[in-house]
Amino acid sequence: MTMTKIDLRELGETVLLTDGGLETSLVFLDGLDLPCFAAFPLVGEEQGRQRLARYFRQYLDIAEQHGVGFVLDTPTWRANADWGEKLGFSTQALSAANRQAVSWARALSAPYVARGMAVLVNGVVGPRGDGYRVDAAMTSAEAEEYHGDQTKAFRDAGADLVSAITMTYSQEAAGIACAAMGAGLQSVISFTVETDGRLPSGESIREAIETVDDETDGAPAYFMINCAHPTHFDAVLAGEGAWIRRIRGVRANASAKSHAELDAATELDPGDPVDLGRRYRAMRDRFGHIAVLGGCCGTDRRHIAAICEACL
Repeated sequence: MTMTKIDLRELGETVLLTDGGLETSLVFLDGLDLPCFAAFPLVGEEQGRQRLARYFRQYLDIAEQHGVGFVLDTPTWRANADWGEKLGFSTQALSAANRQAVSWARALSAPYVARGMAVLVNGVVGPRGDGYRVDAAMTSAEAEEYHGDQTKAFRDAGADLVSAITMTYSQEAAGIACAAMGAGLQSVISFTVETDGRLPSGESIREAIETVDDETDGAPAYFMINCAHPTHFDAVLAGEGAWIRRIRGVRANASAKSHAELDAATELDPGDPVDLGRRYRAMRDRFGHIAVLGGCCGTDRRHIAAICEACL
């Protein structure tokens, strides 16, 4: 069965896996050229779809072997208007690409679902600008309008939820949550942080979560942290408050390097998969509700397997 009709707020401590670092794996491990770091154009090509399928099946297989569900992302982190224009996609072509990505993910998940695995098809929304710093800053209302076309495309294609990934400031995140709500979809907000545990905007994770909840009447089903190493936010999670219970997932980087260092890197830093798994276990021991587990930049199947070994 799918989890389409399940209220994500009711999942409690149910463990769900995700994949690792899609774009970094394609570029550094597969040697693929991804203009603008965009993977979504691959969905429009047979060879590209096969390449994506090979990538995601690794992680679906790991989840199936461990008897847990999976959040299957669409490769649409760059599939918004600004990045689409840079890649030569018209508004209509971009909307079609987003819909096709959902249909492709649904088809990929079908054999696993038929065998009884719970799979959520997750429409991924990325930042309008860079994922490592605040640029093209918008108000919440502007962000809701800007990201509306993509969220509607996900709805029309039958996505189970929308996730805003690598958010650098709270206003854009709030706008995406409102856009998803307007499209009738549940939303997840995932913030990235610098080595000091703060968002690139300077906001603390607590401030960002509370701002989004205040501006959207608590619309997001839950929040996540991604594109940062656990050493960057461990100390932040030492605080107290209801906001910590709103964090349900982590997709950490393999490397402990800063965003600036990663941005300038010409080689992949895979870090230590076993150490990363142990850090996830320590986090889970403290916060059992953090149960959506996956990776971001530099992580591959080794890291997700290590996380499973440590946590499951």
